[in-house]
Amino acid sequence: MEGTSGGFRKELVGKLLQLHFKDDKTKVSGDALRLVAELLKIFVVEAAIRSVRQAQAEDLALVDVDQLEKVLPQLLLDF
Repeated sequence: MEGTSGGFRKELVGKLLQLHFKDDKTKVSGDALRLVAELLKIFVVEAAIRSVRQAQAEDLALVDVDQLEKVLPQLLLDF
């Protein structure tokens, strides 16, 4: 998968970062973009896994946004 790192395109990660920079002239290296993309991938996968475990603990067959909302506070603290 050329140009992608862990499921997130470098262009997308770059645009997301640029939205939060105070100075428009701030630049991010390719290595930093790949690192942030990998961190985003790990975060999303971990959120999905924890949501599935929460749904299983509640004896539910499907994961809903409710399970994500229940695991999100601890997930944010862990990251």
